[in-house]
Amino acid sequence: MPGLWILQQMADIDNEFQTEVFAATLRVIGVSALNRLAREVLEAAIPLLWVGGEISNLVRAASGHLYFTLKDAQAQVRCTMWRGRAQLLPFRPENGMRVEARALLTLYEARGDYQLNIETLRPAGAGDLREAFLRLKDKLAAEGLFDPARRRSLPDFPRAIGLITSPAAAALRDVLATLRRRAPGITVVLYPAAVQGADAPRQLREALETAGRRVKTDGIGLILLVRGGGSLEDLWAFNDEALARAITVCPVPVVSGIGHETDFTIADFAADLRAPTPTAAAELASAGYFGAHNTLAAAAQHMRQAIDRQLTALVQRIDRCALRLVHPRERLRRAREDLARHEQRLQQTMAIHLGESARRLSQLELRLHARRPAPEIPRMRLDGLGERLEQASRSLCAARRQRLDALAASLRHLGPHAVLARGYSIVRDAAGNILRSAANVQPGDALEIKLADGQIDATAKTAR
Repeated sequence: MPGLWILQQMADIDNEFQTEVFAATLRVIGVSALNRLAREVLEAAIPLLWVGGEISNLVRAASGHLYFTLKDAQAQVRCTMWRGRAQLLPFRPENGMRVEARALLTLYEARGDYQLNIETLRPAGAGDLREAFLRLKDKLAAEGLFDPARRRSLPDFPRAIGLITSPAAAALRDVLATLRRRAPGITVVLYPAAVQGADAPRQLREALETAGRRVKTDGIGLILLVRGGGSLEDLWAFNDEALARAITVCPVPVVSGIGHETDFTIADFAADLRAPTPTAAAELASAGYFGAHNTLAAAAQHMRQAIDRQLTALVQRIDRCALRLVHPRERLRRAREDLARHEQRLQQTMAIHLGESARRLSQLELRLHARRPAPEIPRMRLDGLGERLEQASRSLCAARRQRLDALAASLRHLGPHAVLARGYSIVRDAAGNILRSAANVQPGDALEIKLADGQIDATAKTAR
């Protein structure tokens, strides 16, 4: 038997250690010495051994160490698994999982707690609660209660939110604090119910049914079903089949925020939306208001920037106008100064220009005087050229007149009247066309005969 085996192990402890234990019984010792002695006795008497049980109250520390309770139907023992050992596990331990642990029995001296230091773990079954959870999950999934197409979207701006949780739960404070921070104008209607214990499933169902009946009266747009973290046993109320069915027939969307991020319940699968924590559920419920607040804040920022830019532009415009706005007396004074300055510049410019013009005029006069020709010789040459031109003109006119007379005589000799004077005539028909062939004349045609000294009208008798 295990007890006899332990006694046998204690009997094998060396004599020196037995002497130390016996000496401790003869004097008064402190608590720390007592705990150290108990730890040494336990570790020396009971070597590494395999212990089977179900994991509960599992905590994963930020350092990587695992702290949990290993239990069976009659008892439980605390366990610690250091990070170096936990990192070598081929699976992820979860609450409710049946395991076999190779452990060293020891005692935590600071608190006097009896515990197991786990060397390694191996799965030994899913645990009764987890098996029941998986069976119910498969059953409801086969019925279509977890169908994604059945899930409803959350309203963006609910007037009120129904909250189902325990009035004493920390989750209530977390949700209220989150809603007050993100959407302070939302009304929260609490439907109290126990979230742990044998009567919790019934109270949760009744609270959900009450909220469903009072949707219009209370004006709620959605319901938050929340609870803080805990072991599988602590969260078992949310694995109730009737509660899951009540969630699916609720007239408004249901958001579940149960436990921590790694905790899953049947209510999470049945809800329209699952949040990893109660705080996250409140954030999802107020997302519309929070997003609108951010949008309005951004719009207000853009508006302020636009107003600032416009005001800056107007101020600059006013400054420019102020610079241009001068008293008439000052403007006249400035105008007189400008006029005097321009007059002086004009006089200087005119003086320079007149001096330069006078200099150039002097130079041109000298050049002109140097190049002025003597008119007597050109005049004599011009007179001679004029006489020669007149003689040539007379000779040319005489020659051209003689040629013109000859051409006129030739033209008169070749003209029609000269030909008619030699005895010829021109015959035309009644249409005035000149007749060149007798074939074009018919007996009785009217003819017109043109002679050198007159015209004869005739009628054709024959044509041949």
